[in-house]
Amino acid sequence: MNNKTIIVLACILCAFVLGWGAVNRLAEPRTISVGGECLTSAPKDRTAITIRVSVTDKSAAKSMKRASTKIAEINNYLKNLDVKVQTSEFNSYEKNEWNNTTHKSEFVGIETTIALDVSASNIDTIEQVLTEFAGQPDVFVTNLRMFTSTETLKPILESCLGTAVENARSRADALAAGAGRRVGKLLAVSYGSGSSYSVQPTANFRMAKAEMAMAVADSGYVGGALTGKDTEVSVGVNAIFEIK
Repeated sequence: MNNKTIIVLACILCAFVLGWGAVNRLAEPRTISVGGECLTSAPKDRTAITIRVSVTDKSAAKSMKRASTKIAEINNYLKNLDVKVQTSEFNSYEKNEWNNTTHKSEFVGIETTIALDVSASNIDTIEQVLTEFAGQPDVFVTNLRMFTSTETLKPILESCLGTAVENARSRADALAAGAGRRVGKLLAVSYGSGSSYSVQPTANFRMAKAEMAMAVADSGYVGGALTGKDTEVSVGVNAIFEIK
């Protein structure tokens, strides 16, 4: 094979490669990337509190036994209510406090802490638990909160996702129309979501049981004192559409 033949073949090969690249570029769909959003809300359908038992004793065995006994008493009471209960903390450690007289840290005892997260669909049930246990020795009722359950939130998020994609398509239609084109099929999409899951009506709910009972008696309380706004739900998508 002489040099002239080789040059000719090389030119043909280059032309083929360039032509094939051009065909591929023409075959690739032209696309447009746009964002879409959806803002909605979901009702808060559950209320929860944390019941924390903290016991300090010089004896580790006595500390754990007293805390466990109190938690067993609380669990026994909660069995009669329509609530969900989950142990959120179980800790036992040496407790030391600073002595301003001796200017040193001194051993106080072994502190055992056991906490239960208690939630219910009926807010009056939670207020009943508050009334029962707030102010009892070694019992602290904290972190009152309202939230939307996963079961309620899931279909609302899915519906909002569809709305966000529709919003993205409408935006793509407007942009494409401005260039005298039209939008084709959806080629790819990614999304992110967020929501404010809970609200805490108060920062501290260490209430004395006697004071609570007195307030209820004086006011003639019949329930429904606590309310919370709906959970705000947001979904954002980035969608890629074919344009023709």
